[in-house]
Amino acid sequence: MNDPSREGRRHRLERLVWGERDWPPGSWQASALRFVRTLSSLARDLASGQLTLRAMSLVYTTLLSIVPLLALSFSVLKALGVADKIRPTLQSFLAPLGEKSEEVVQRIVAFIQNMNVGVLGAMGLALLLYTAVSLVQKIEESLNFIWHVPRPRPIGESFSRYVSVLLVGPILVFSALGITAAVLNIEAVRELLAIEMLGQAAQAVSRLMPYLLVIAAFTFVYLFLPNTRVRIAPAIVGGTVGGIAWQSAGWAFATFVATSNQYAAIYSGFAILVLFMIWLYVNWLVLLFGASVAFYVQHPEYLYARGGEPRLSNRMRERTALAAAALVAQRFAVGEPMPSSPELARTLSVPSHVLHTVLDALERSNILVRNGDDPPRYLPGRDPATIRLAEVLETVRAAGEEGFLSPALPVPAPAVDQVLARLQQAVAASMEGMTLRDLAARDATPPHEGRIEPSA
Repeated sequence: MNDPSREGRRHRLERLVWGERDWPPGSWQASALRFVRTLSSLARDLASGQLTLRAMSLVYTTLLSIVPLLALSFSVLKALGVADKIRPTLQSFLAPLGEKSEEVVQRIVAFIQNMNVGVLGAMGLALLLYTAVSLVQKIEESLNFIWHVPRPRPIGESFSRYVSVLLVGPILVFSALGITAAVLNIEAVRELLAIEMLGQAAQAVSRLMPYLLVIAAFTFVYLFLPNTRVRIAPAIVGGTVGGIAWQSAGWAFATFVATSNQYAAIYSGFAILVLFMIWLYVNWLVLLFGASVAFYVQHPEYLYARGGEPRLSNRMRERTALAAAALVAQRFAVGEPMPSSPELARTLSVPSHVLHTVLDALERSNILVRNGDDPPRYLPGRDPATIRLAEVLETVRAAGEEGFLSPALPVPAPAVDQVLARLQQAVAASMEGMTLRDLAARDATPPHEGRIEPSA
């Protein structure tokens, strides 16, 4: 039985965090409230299990693809003459495993060295590349889920991005490390570092370097992989939170490994594998958590009180369709730049992924069309004077019926059909002759200057 006092406190806390406020958008109160709502939304996302489920999926994919992935990177680094750098990198990544990390590194490096890419043949090489690419694909799918992106990239664009990450990424990482080492070996630089103040600053930077490298890597992933336009500032915020969390998780996990001797007693020889999988899970969860931070920083309109996927009611779907179509027609009539989907989402205060359901329905009926810009801009599909408002409403009402339940199915409900037919006739009669051009003209006119007049 629920405790009434506890329920009362929960409702008061919910009203305090999610209640309406009249604070100015730039005030410290509004910023503090947004910060609290972001923390609440992040905690709810973790508790819902979607992030943890996708992190576990990435662990499984990593176990399948880690050797092919490192083999490709090893081949690239070997061609550049820096293949000996891969072992220190693995040791640094697996350092939280403690003394067991050396054994894991030895086994992975042995697998890589025993894999001879030259004798695999065309089919084996293709399978090797696919296995490595599948990991990057899973990462993109998880980030698209966090960013509420319904459409994946085209196959050609995805493949080119994945191959770039797999082949160019190691080159950039080890080139940066090599340049840093070369700069530190320059005599002039050493003389400057001999100065006490500069030397202390260099030591401080060297201690911060692991954090900075991880933050840069996370920021790059958030900017490059999601199939949407991610702004630099939110990506940096998410990368900073993710990088600090990753380093902190490494320290906490190392402490856990050092004090958990019972794992070796329970799992025996499998203890290394179990700890390795747990560490992979923590890494992927931190990466996805940082992506959620970046998402909420860029899209505060998704900060809502209840969990689950936000959806439009039928009434809001009709209102959103008419408002979006009217805004596009109004811009078209006065020759202003056409609105993009992010601009429509901001103007109408509607989450972008639910707005796309309305825009897609209007596109299928040729009421709106989009161009090839990134992000796409929307234009009228035909002359707004020929687009009836009743057609816009009917389009969004029927959206989603294709291939599913439809009123056209022979459901024995004649009385219901008669009521719905009368309702549809009443709506059509009340909007007789009204077009999208009329609505756009009325939307651009102050409210006191009259009602919508039907087109002749």
